[in-house]
Amino acid sequence: MYIEKIDRTYFEEVKRITVNTIKNIYPHYYPDGAVNFFLEHHNDENILNDIECDRVYICFDSENTVAGTVTIKDNEICRLFVLPEYQGRGYGRELLDFSEKKIFENYDAVTLSASFPAKAIYLKRGYVETEYSYIRTDNGDYLCFDTMIKVAVDKIKNF
Repeated sequence: MYIEKIDRTYFEEVKRITVNTIKNIYPHYYPDGAVNFFLEHHNDENILNDIECDRVYICFDSENTVAGTVTIKDNEICRLFVLPEYQGRGYGRELLDFSEKKIFENYDAVTLSASFPAKAIYLKRGYVETEYSYIRTDNGDYLCFDTMIKVAVDKIKNF
């Protein structure tokens, strides 16, 4: 498997990964209003803007098939999705390792907003919760999430 920064030609792939993962995984954790919020938040305009700003990476399997994606905005990991058929096979871990390494090259800490499906993974990797948030969505549903941070090991005493 390998990860590389992508250009606009991969827009449809990033969109497919994002929509497919949200539609197949998130309904197990969130009500319809929250799932729709995620789909609207990760819309074409936002994805294209991130691609144009050189923030988006794709993870490929050994046969050059797209398996997942991640967006890195300064010191924040965003839009990390692995297609359902690739989950549980190390692709998410590779995307996180890659993202953390890139961020720690320039920053002392990594931040992210953790969805319910991923929160336990982040906790195991040394992230801590800094804020609990919720957004009222369609149908009176709520989207609940945590802002989390991971500090570089050699920078812990400064925080």
